[in-house]
Amino acid sequence: MLGVTLWCGIISFAFLRGIIYTDFEMAERFYLCIDLKSFFASVEAVDRGLDPFTTNLVVADPTRGSGSVCLAITPAMKELGIRNRCRVFEIPKNVKYITAVPRMKKYMEVSAQIYSIYLRYISAEDIHVYSIDECFIDATPYLKLYKKTPKELAIMLMDAVLAETGICATAGIGTNLFLAKVALDITAKKVPDHIGYLDQDLFRKHLWHHKPLTDVWNIGNGIAKRLEKYGVHDLHGITEMPEEVLYKEFGTNAEYLIDHAHGVEPCTIADIHKYQSKSHSLSNSQILFEDYGYDDALIVMQEMVDNLVLELVEKNLVANELSLGIGYSKDVHRSTGGSRKLPAHTSSYKSLVREFIRLYQETTVKGVPIRKLSIGLGNLMDADTVHLQLDLFADTAAEERENKLQHALLDIKGKFGKNSVLRGINFYEKSTGKKRNTLVGGHNG
Repeated sequence: MLGVTLWCGIISFAFLRGIIYTDFEMAERFYLCIDLKSFFASVEAVDRGLDPFTTNLVVADPTRGSGSVCLAITPAMKELGIRNRCRVFEIPKNVKYITAVPRMKKYMEVSAQIYSIYLRYISAEDIHVYSIDECFIDATPYLKLYKKTPKELAIMLMDAVLAETGICATAGIGTNLFLAKVALDITAKKVPDHIGYLDQDLFRKHLWHHKPLTDVWNIGNGIAKRLEKYGVHDLHGITEMPEEVLYKEFGTNAEYLIDHAHGVEPCTIADIHKYQSKSHSLSNSQILFEDYGYDDALIVMQEMVDNLVLELVEKNLVANELSLGIGYSKDVHRSTGGSRKLPAHTSSYKSLVREFIRLYQETTVKGVPIRKLSIGLGNLMDADTVHLQLDLFADTAAEERENKLQHALLDIKGKFGKNSVLRGINFYEKSTGKKRNTLVGGHNG
């Protein structure tokens, strides 16, 4: 089967799943969560013919100065006690290392290659790509097919990735998606083969009293601090809290906390694939390369609105809500912003940028250095199905002409690149649009 084409392989898996699931319908399910170890740094090391486990390599953009965040460091550097996602200046001076400029396109290509390797063994229906370097797999129907235990199946996939790409992986195995993720994040780090396993009994035995609580998937510092108010510092503490208190504190999110504290997760990969987001918004944010003044940041905001409106038009959507967030310099530690509802849905750049400028002027503090901008368009609706609420003073002919122009711009940019057509503001000294149009995920391609 492994020698046939990918398409035939998928058809075969689709057929087999119907047979295999019958045998496993009443059986316990097993999920894998596979993570590519120090992915960006490993890709850069392997690309140079180097071993990530013996080579000191940092993925960071040196043009952003010593305060630049290291997107990844090799396992060899982690063994020296250097933490992942540190800043360049935090690396001890006596440690010699190679600096690799981030290449997001390259990482995406390798990630796609690894996904194609998984597809030789597993149907796409049983894979959920969680991030560029991590995925979930429903292993249940494949254990009988390959005559393997969950751990042996994980090793088979990890070995195939290592053999073809040189990238090492770690894995978590669980009887539900949550337990698989926690097994990866916590348990796998404590065993020699870096493959963790958890069922509900093991979870309660080994992780109910695990600290810090923030090690557990989906429990951040904010949630942990709110739990501290009730004297709760571990998962077991959550199980002993009255549910009405949890719901009062966390609203509907309390349901996830309660389930996860007991090691329960009813969601399956099939549920994830069926899910349709209820979100009706588009957003964009940008951390500036340096502190910006009021007027220069306003220019960058207009560039961001231009890009977001083009995305709106490309998706044939219209919006009548907008939001703005301003983050100030780290020396100031504050933020401002606001939102506004428009009288009618629109995709007009002229209309939307005018309202964003007004909101910026009303909410942004002058004389304080700005470091982050966030904008959003909300209450999105399909332009073809919306009966636009035209106000008496709307120039509908002008908006139609603008819409045609926007579609023309999208066609040109699609054929010749994002920088093929630019606005005047893109040529200001402090504008970032031209530079960012060459980036992938905010980094060099």
